[in-house]
Amino acid sequence: MLFLIAAVFGIAGFVKGVIGLGLPTVSMGLLAVAMTPLQALTIVIVPAIVTNIWQTFAGPYLPSILCRLWPLLLGTGFAIWEAGALMAGPYARYATIVLGFLLLIYAGLGLTRLQFRTPPRNEKWVGGIVGLLTGVISAATGVQVIPSMPYLQSIGLEKDELVQALGVFFTVATLAQAFNLTSVGLLNTSTALPGLVALGTAFAGMFAGQVVRKRMDPEGFRRWFLIAMLMLGIYLAASALVSL
Repeated sequence: MLFLIAAVFGIAGFVKGVIGLGLPTVSMGLLAVAMTPLQALTIVIVPAIVTNIWQTFAGPYLPSILCRLWPLLLGTGFAIWEAGALMAGPYARYATIVLGFLLLIYAGLGLTRLQFRTPPRNEKWVGGIVGLLTGVISAATGVQVIPSMPYLQSIGLEKDELVQALGVFFTVATLAQAFNLTSVGLLNTSTALPGLVALGTAFAGMFAGQVVRKRMDPEGFRRWFLIAMLMLGIYLAASALVSL
């Protein structure tokens, strides 16, 4: 299992190093092949927090991001906290199916390059609703990219500002999830070794991805990454439906 974790986070870190995002999405999707989303989340959470905190402070936009995105952040954190029982409750067996469909939606939006636009006057209330929806979905599946990613891309952030905003958002979401896991005793010393293995290989993968990014077309890599997520989503959803 440790070899599997090392391989998954090496791949997920590599993807994040090349295109700047994808570590939780890739790692949750791949680990869900061999374990439940809840078990996967207990391993994903520490590497996700550390890498996202690093991304949060790697830029000068933090004050403006907090001022602009506070409804999204507040809604997400609140919904994750309130819906924390979804992943371990009576509907937990459907989590893998939902995760598979989320990967399909995420990959489909990326491949079609469907663009949304949110006018500045609507950012706050739309952000709050998106945060609540993302929080519930994240509490159930451990994935935080739907519908938060399309929203963040719709409000006109500059490239570097968007990267830092993603770090801020994912930091808030993963910290809220960590609080839930700790409060029910799922994040404890037994997850320390898998978490350390995941953290080390994720950083190694990120370093390799950053080196490769300088020598390859990030857009080409992004396209094949999304195709792989599409296929993984189909596999997870279909295999979970068959086993019901």
